[in-house]
Formats: sequence, C-alpha cells, structure tokens
Amino acid sequence: MKRSLVLAGGGMRVAWQSGVVKALAEEGFEFQHIDGTSGGILTAGMMLSGLSAQEMCSRWSSVDVKDFSSALPFADYVRGPWSLPALGDADGILTRIFPALGISAESIRDRAAGPDAVQGSFNVVEFTSKQCHAIDAAHIDAELMAAGMSLPIFLKPLRRDGKIWTDAVWIRDANIGESLRRGAEEIWLIWCIGNSPYWGDGPLEQYVHMIEMSAMGALLADFEAAAAAGREFVLHVIRPEHPLPLDPEFYLGRIDADTLIGMGYRDARAYIETMSPAGLAKDPLCTAMTEPAPGVRFIDVLHGELDGVPLTFRAAVVMPSQPGSGPAQLSGYLDHPPWGRVFLAGGHVETVGDEITYRFRIRLDGGWQEAAVTRTLHNDPGADAWTDTRSARLRLGDHVVDLTMDLGDVAGLLASVEPVGAHGLAGRAQAVARFTTNGFRELLRRY
Repeated sequence: MKRSLVLAGGGMRVAWQSGVVKALAEEGFEFQHIDGTSGGILTAGMMLSGLSAQEMCSRWSSVDVKDFSSALPFADYVRGPWSLPALGDADGILTRIFPALGISAESIRDRAAGPDAVQGSFNVVEFTSKQCHAIDAAHIDAELMAAGMSLPIFLKPLRRDGKIWTDAVWIRDANIGESLRRGAEEIWLIWCIGNSPYWGDGPLEQYVHMIEMSAMGALLADFEAAAAAGREFVLHVIRPEHPLPLDPEFYLGRIDADTLIGMGYRDARAYIETMSPAGLAKDPLCTAMTEPAPGVRFIDVLHGELDGVPLTFRAAVVMPSQPGSGPAQLSGYLDHPPWGRVFLAGGHVETVGDEITYRFRIRLDGGWQEAAVTRTLHNDPGADAWTDTRSARLRLGDHVVDLTMDLGDVAGLLASVEPVGAHGLAGRAQAVARFTTNGFRELLRRY
C-alpha cells in the first residue's frame, strides 16, 4: 500500500508536526511520498533532507523564532504603508531558519535521484497564472521553498523570470490531490490549522479565519473531486484537540518549540491508540477542533538524578480555571542522557488533597512504561515553606527519583503562565487573575 504524508500549513506552529513525526517513526510508519504546503514545507524539507525524527525535534529546540523575521531595506518603509511590498522578506528563512533546521535543497534534490527515494512535493503558487504548482523534490530550490512560505502582507513574494511565486495558502493548505495523483492509497494528513466554531474580532484573528476557510474549502474540494472520480483511499488525520497558539504567541515567547513538539507527540499518540484501519470519514469533522475551557497554561520543570546521571522533567500543563469545566491537559518530556529525550504520552493530572500527580507513559527500549510525578503542596510548621513546596517524586517502574525546583524553575513557571480559552484583553486578564489570586496550590486543590 502506497502511503503519503501530507503536511498542512500552520506558520511557525509547525514545530508541533515534528512531535507527530516522532510518534509515527516510533510506530514504524513509512511513507513513499511526502507533501508540504506553507509552513508544512519546513517539516517536509527536514524529512526529505534526511533528518531523523529525533534530530528534527532537537533542531527545533535550538531555533530562534525571531530569525523568521527579516526586515526590508529602509527605503521600502519610507514609501509609506500603501506602497509597502510586505512587512519583511524571506532572507531570514533562507539564511538562518533553513540551516538551523537542517533543510538543504541540494540534499533534497540528491536524495530524490536515488533508486528507492521517497517522493516529495512542495506547493507554491505562481501568482500570474493563479495556479498552485506541486514542485517535485528533484526540481526544488531553496528560494522556491521560501516563496511557498511567504504569506502575503507578511513576506514579499519571489519574483523570478517574469513570474511571481508566493504561499499557496489562499488556494490550498494541504494537497490531497497531489498525493492521489502519485498513487497514494493511504493518506496521513497532519493538520495544525485551526478549525473550531470560534469567530474572533480584530484583523489578526480574521486574517487567520480567512486562512482557515480557504484551507478547509480546498480540502473538502479535494475530497469531492476524489469521490466524483471514484478514487478510494484511506484517510488518517492527526490534529490538536484545541487550536494551537498563533504565531505571535510563539514569536513573543508565550509558547516555545519544545512545548509544541510535546503537544504534537501527545496528539499523535492519542490518535494512533484509537485509530481504525478504515480511517476517517472524508468530511468537515475530520479536522474539527473544540475551544478549550478558560484557564491557564504553565510550564513545570523539575530536576533530579537517576543512577548518578542528571534527569529533567518538563511538563506543559493546561489547567481550566473552574472546577468541572474539563480535564487538565499534560504534555512534555523527560531528559536523561542514557535515554535521550523521551516524550510523554497519555498524560493527565490528578489532585487529591494537597497532592498533585502528573501521570503519563513513556516509550523506552521499544516498550511502554507507566510513570508519575507527584508533588505534595503543603506548608509544614516552621520557616521551610520553600522546601515544602519545591519537591516532587518521580516513580518509573522500579525507579524512585527525588526531584526539586531551583529559583530559576520557579521564576520560569511564573513567567510561563498564559491564558487559554480566553479572548480579548479583558478575558485573558481575568483568566490569569483567577489563577494568581487563588494561587497555584489553591487552584489545584479546588480543581
């Protein structure tokens, strides 16, 4: 069965896709064709450059997202907003982001020439003809890949040989049709574009809504065209339960690549564990998401030693503000040099009295192990509140590891608090205020 991996767009948020690829690689899924559109070009470019899933995750961790931004010559800004070609250009992507992520157009072309090469395609729009071209990996170059990510208004298009090349997002954000043209019988669609009923106010929110509508419209058109042609295929879709944070949150440091990668791994594992061999129905529900309950997201980091070797636990926790409004979410990883970085799957949060427990599974040596990190959030009599609240314990099989926070970890936790499921300045402020007013311990106890 020929299997195709279709990587939809999503801006810088596509770091999430590397976590998905990691989970798929662990399960031994192999793809004979990889297709990337818009931000998905980054993931496709990394895979077709020959990077392993583990290296993809590691490289994203070291990327400075501000390198995505590259200013135009000063004279362009002086001309005024009505003559401004874009807010920036793709130089940062070409000179900093591609090298940081290990994307090499030369390597992609060389690998495409191999006898057993994985097929690859990159979607770029030629504006003059208003056509989306699925450019084969054997013919791609770095400038065309960057052009395929040059979202209008934000980045200038590529002008070459009398043609104008730009992001395909307004025509399609995932090319199911190209996968079918190449003979795919099973398609895995990796979707990180928002698709919830929420309609937001303001130019950024509505610009994103336009992308969502365009992306879903093209996807459904591909489904309808396949059905009209009698073209059968199995569809699998991995997508977040709730819309991912938008690019400005990533750019401003409100979320980071490690958090997104952990979320991607969690979401992929959730799908793999419940998937049917028959796949999903090819309808609007296949990418549908729900809005999260109002609450906060924070990063909890703890350190310890296992067999004399440092171990770090890092969890991204999404906690609803009101009891009963939904379960807390957990994603993240354990770092331990003998294991490397192992991501959390099936994570959830339990609270009993003064104890909060993060429960999850990790994959070690090809098998799964249950694990838990328990904090006891109480203040014993005496001037030792710091000691009382900064400790935790990891239980993993026969191992019991004492974990602690240092001052930097505490500062990082407080700085990481971000509202979720809340919109507008007032709503976001209220979500954070509810968290800080009740305090970390009291919120967890009430929850």
